[in-house]
Amino acid sequence: MRRFSHAFAVDAPIDRVWAFYTDIGHLEIITPPEMGLKVVRCTTGRQLAEGTEVWLEGNLVVKSRWHSRITRLQPYVYVDEMLEGRFRVWKHTHSFEKAGSGTKVIDEIEYELQYGPLGKMLEGYAEKQLAKIFAHRKDATIKALR
Repeated sequence: MRRFSHAFAVDAPIDRVWAFYTDIGHLEIITPPEMGLKVVRCTTGRQLAEGTEVWLEGNLVVKSRWHSRITRLQPYVYVDEMLEGRFRVWKHTHSFEKAGSGTKVIDEIEYELQYGPLGKMLEGYAEKQLAKIFAHRKDATIKALR
């Protein structure tokens, strides 16, 4: 199992950041455009809730589909876990903390690639791609919440 963490501060109150991140539409705003991410279906409309299931499609090296469920949601923390997709395991914890008049956004991901030994050889590549994606998410979040 691999772990990836990313954190940054945004100059917006925590309730505003929380509202942004718990609206499924945020994914299409903060995901790098070259991934062409589209929300195909969300079982609770736009608002995430514990138990929400989401189907996405986009380019993860090749066109991919992704099905996940929100397994935990309480104020300022939620967890999405992949049910089907490119990873054997994907558990993404989103946490938000007050930081002065702004908010600290924290992403912690536990993941394991598919494909056994081949997947192990691709872990370095996957880590670099995650770093690029989350750097973009930081910039896009800051811009969206100005």
